[in-house]
Amino acid sequence: MLPRFAALLTALSLSGFAQAGASHYPLTIDNCGVPQTFAQAPERAVTIGQAGTELLYALGLGGKLAGTSLWFNNVLPEFKTQNDKVERLADNEPSFEAVVNKRPQLVTVQFEWMVGPQGAVGTRQQFNELNIPTYLLPSDCEGKDNLVGADGTRTQPFRIDTVYKSVSQLAEIFDVQDRGAALNADLKARLDHARQQLADKDLSKTSALFWFSSADLDTDPYVAGREGVADFMLQTLGVRNVVASNEEWPTVGWETLAKANPTWIIIARMDRRRFPADDHQKKLEFLRNDPVTRQMDAVKQGRIVILDADAMQAGIRLFRGLETLSSAFATGKAPADHSADVSLTRHMP
Repeated sequence: MLPRFAALLTALSLSGFAQAGASHYPLTIDNCGVPQTFAQAPERAVTIGQAGTELLYALGLGGKLAGTSLWFNNVLPEFKTQNDKVERLADNEPSFEAVVNKRPQLVTVQFEWMVGPQGAVGTRQQFNELNIPTYLLPSDCEGKDNLVGADGTRTQPFRIDTVYKSVSQLAEIFDVQDRGAALNADLKARLDHARQQLADKDLSKTSALFWFSSADLDTDPYVAGREGVADFMLQTLGVRNVVASNEEWPTVGWETLAKANPTWIIIARMDRRRFPADDHQKKLEFLRNDPVTRQMDAVKQGRIVILDADAMQAGIRLFRGLETLSSAFATGKAPADHSADVSLTRHMP
């Protein structure tokens, strides 16, 4: 468990505030408009997506995981003990067979493009036919059309409540509601702390750009559009996103981005290597050497923040990412060139 969360869980339990009622089975959860029924708390689960994996680790449920997949960053050190006992089915998307062969009683899914109408792994119907419940993180289905755009298009702004909902519902599914209440309390405290650091700052003229990756360094980058998770982070801190698209991660030309001249550039640090620009060092080299990007004020003045890629997703790292950005915006100085959270340790299965 997260150290702060473990302490908070103890405090809340002692005070009686976290004494949630026990789950009653069979339990039916409405998940993205699809009812999922659980005869009992799952004993074997498979996760497709790092956000859901680390959320279950934060709830102390690593012992229930039979396999994980789709990792952007290495596991957080505080979860290493749990993670060391779980098989990595794939660094990216696993096969349908690999998931089913683990005989899961639950499959948690971070992105609908993994398990959905056009799922890279399979459809929810395919899993349902095998009596395997699936749980799609609400952050990727509520207020979003995943059939439009490469990574989906927001029909409504991302709501942080969808993360809290994931925590509460998964805690209910596994009958650990006390842990869910304590974790949500910790996450909300982190968000409040990030806001408070900027309480006396005027950021009305401050803008930012999130660069996630690029299919090739010579092509247009994948950047954060409006209304998604990354944009929520900026709005929470009172900073304007220079990208106007409602797509989650649209491609935009560097000439256009350079003309917008954001105050800050936030780049994703990844341990996966699907694209050349997954390497944040290559991103930095590009920004500092390209004839267009090296003229941007953020590059010339060193206002580049390196943030773990999964801190730009709807999971527990989002809150740490908010605190990192808040500190940078408050001081006007980017953190040192390392992970925005803490050093990470890779689990080699």
